[in-house]
Amino acid sequence: MNRQRWAATLVALAVVAAAAGAAWWRFGRAVAVPMAAVTEGAVALRVVGPGSVQARVPLTLAARITASVTAVNADVGDTVRAGDVLVTLDDRDLRARRDTVAAQRATQQRNIDAADAALRKAQADLTLARSRAQRDAALQAQGFVSAAGLDSTKAALDAAAAAEQSAIAALAARKAELAASAHDLAAAEVNTSFAQLRAPANALVVQRLVEPGNTVVPGTPLLRLVDPATIWVAMRVDEAQLALLQPGQAARIRLRSGSEHDGRVARIARQSDAATREIEVHVAFDTMPAGFAIDQEAQVTVLAGEQRGLRVPATALLRDRDGRPGVLTVVDGRTRFAPVHTGATDGQQLLLAQGPAAGTAVVAVAAGVRDGMHVRAAD
Repeated sequence: MNRQRWAATLVALAVVAAAAGAAWWRFGRAVAVPMAAVTEGAVALRVVGPGSVQARVPLTLAARITASVTAVNADVGDTVRAGDVLVTLDDRDLRARRDTVAAQRATQQRNIDAADAALRKAQADLTLARSRAQRDAALQAQGFVSAAGLDSTKAALDAAAAAEQSAIAALAARKAELAASAHDLAAAEVNTSFAQLRAPANALVVQRLVEPGNTVVPGTPLLRLVDPATIWVAMRVDEAQLALLQPGQAARIRLRSGSEHDGRVARIARQSDAATREIEVHVAFDTMPAGFAIDQEAQVTVLAGEQRGLRVPATALLRDRDGRPGVLTVVDGRTRFAPVHTGATDGQQLLLAQGPAAGTAVVAVAAGVRDGMHVRAAD
């Protein structure tokens, strides 16, 4: 019986000792954690956002007539110069129309020559009729020409004058016809020129949309080009960060391919997207990347200066059960949750708009640490 009581006593003592050990391990042992102090300092302001590679000057070569494609002289990736013939369309109908108008103009020019000759003859006849009228009037005054004869001479003069006016009108009509056909010929020449589509500027071909044999109609896109000097990244930024941005700020562009490039803010849009509440910021490359693609994804970081204030390591931030942001201060070896209002961060340091005073010790890495824990500074 004594042995049983002794054994029970030993078991009870062991349980108590284990519980005490666990309690010490749980509540009495100081856990080593990295610590830092709330300090006065600066945080680099960075505005980060996704974007895509775009061209400020996109160029689309489109058909202006209905015709079949006979040749495409440029392919994707080709660099072309202003005036280069890039696409040729079948222009046989257009040339035939132009030649017909040209032939009509030649006929009209001959008609003008004929009308001019008729006018000179009418003028000569009028001069002769005037001379006869003057002579017959003098003779009639002397009694050598009857009144009837003089009337006949005057009628011939009137007929010659009318013939001259008719010849003048006919010549004017022939010249008007020639002038009108000049517009027709110019239109035919312009339409014929539409069969050769030329590069409007020095550019890079980024898309080829037709092949020889295709039939196109006015408005059909044939080639898409861009001016390489106008390549930039259209970056999307939350409108709340608009006040941090201004043209000329340095930026770092990381393309989806992994390459990184320096750039600068070139333009900031003033129209916010009503659905996403984002604005578009255009960031130009300092030096054109060797390899890029229109609509290629990119990540842009704009260096927007710095801001001073009280700061802690960004890893010191955590949230309590109610979701409030805060840090864990260390008072007498135990952690205490202190709510904060956060400001700017550069990913490493975090500004506190409201929180513990300068010099307060905080847990530098709050992950895994709880409020009320017994802690000590890690070596």
